[in-house]
Amino acid sequence: MSSDPTPRRDLLRLAAAGFAGAAFTPIAGMAQSQAPAHNPNAGWFDVRAFGAAGDGKTLDTAAINRAIDAAASAGGGIVRFPAGDYLSYSIHLKSKVTLQLETGSTIIGAASPARGSSVSARFYDLAESNQPWEAYQDYGHNHWHNSLMWGENLQDVAIVGPGLIWGRGLSHGRSRSSEPGPIAEQAGVGNKAIALKNCRNVLLRDFSILHGGHFGILATGVDNLTIDNLKIDTIRDGMDIDCCRNVRVSNCAVNSPWDDGICLKSSYALGEPRSCDMVTITNCFVSGSYEEGALLNGAFKKFAAGARIPHTGRIKFGTESNGGFRNITISNCVFDACEGLALESVDGALLEDVTISNITMRDIVHDPFFIRLGERMRGPEGRPVGTVQRIIISNVVCYNSASRTCSLIVGVPGHDIEHLDIHDVYIEHQGGGTAEMASTQVPEEEKQYPDPGRFGVTPANGFFIRHVKDLAMSNIEIVAQKPDLRPAFALVDVQGADFFRIKPPQAENVPTFVLDNVSDFSVARARGVPDTQLQHVDHKTI
Repeated sequence: MSSDPTPRRDLLRLAAAGFAGAAFTPIAGMAQSQAPAHNPNAGWFDVRAFGAAGDGKTLDTAAINRAIDAAASAGGGIVRFPAGDYLSYSIHLKSKVTLQLETGSTIIGAASPARGSSVSARFYDLAESNQPWEAYQDYGHNHWHNSLMWGENLQDVAIVGPGLIWGRGLSHGRSRSSEPGPIAEQAGVGNKAIALKNCRNVLLRDFSILHGGHFGILATGVDNLTIDNLKIDTIRDGMDIDCCRNVRVSNCAVNSPWDDGICLKSSYALGEPRSCDMVTITNCFVSGSYEEGALLNGAFKKFAAGARIPHTGRIKFGTESNGGFRNITISNCVFDACEGLALESVDGALLEDVTISNITMRDIVHDPFFIRLGERMRGPEGRPVGTVQRIIISNVVCYNSASRTCSLIVGVPGHDIEHLDIHDVYIEHQGGGTAEMASTQVPEEEKQYPDPGRFGVTPANGFFIRHVKDLAMSNIEIVAQKPDLRPAFALVDVQGADFFRIKPPQAENVPTFVLDNVSDFSVARARGVPDTQLQHVDHKTI
């Protein structure tokens, strides 16, 4: 049985030909064609000079690694991949070495061993042990060596484009026995396109990734990380930025229908609760809408209606969340046919000091916003429940969102989400909510995997807010394409909530607010709602 996870012939032909990206100038003032083909004395190392065939059939693993070793031994340099198709298993990144993927060059991940077959040195590097921490995060987060490209304890590393990394033989990381082909846990199977651990001063720029495996990019404990102008079209996460500091993600496009697009995490994989700090995500596009390869080849072909695709594709903080997320900015990003923005702290993490602005969303398949403080607590025993606080979300437009689940802002009993400001937001959803849906009781699910789908139908069509303290919402407009018999806002166990200039959907005999155990509440200049101030109510509709 073939182990190739990308069977569509048109996609293979396109990938083998390479996908042109933005131009890269290796030296200021020098065009790519003027760069030295192979001149070790000048710091240039051509993989063909070390025996790489680049024909898409010959295994070039040894030649590529020889070129990288030579550059590292010389004190650093640029390893060139001229136009061609370089079939390879694990490539070992080194300090002070840049991989330059030139126009028309494609690094192809060779096939992983089939399920149950014997493993030899010709396959991907074996997954290293990460005991005793492996129980605290998913398999993929515990291992780096079983990747198409990997580096550990490095500095001054770069991969630059505009070539393609095609993880054709990589596993998607799931191991259900009903699925044919290689699985991540089997020795010799490749799990990720690029994996980096405990590195600093890393640049990833201008190339594309097709079919990146479990993660297109996994960066764990990487400080001073720049990810710029990448296009990623893949089967699971586009990029996971885990326990990293001083990170800039800009000008990237990610199509990841089966998992998250751009994901910040703070796992326990390094053996300590290390936070993800000082991160900027800007000018990016994420989608769960297109068939794999349709972003890179420019076809933008969407899945057929009714296809069983989760359309995840979002920007998310979590799920692994032991260390925390601090000092984060997201701006000028576009979401298309995917899940909405998710901020999650469920394993004892601090999630604080976050600003999110200038976001457009279209055809969102779940809630536009999911802000979750939970107590799953997958980590060493004795850690306290985390905190979610000091978050500002502004200037967001969301069109044609699904209506079964509205935006969710939910803490847990005894642990509130605090100091949340949401303003200048327009949400137009499909509507159609019924009076029966308005009476739904939303489960707490505080110890479960944090996903908006676990909460089922929500009793509000705009925002369901529970276990929250110090909330301000202003200039919020909610539009239902079809009449919706649920209130725009449902508040449960909320202290200190100020609403100003609210435009809810108008449906006869349907309140705008349903309040349960709410104190210090005020609303002013809301359409169809009298200005109201309440010290405390056990239950009230307005």
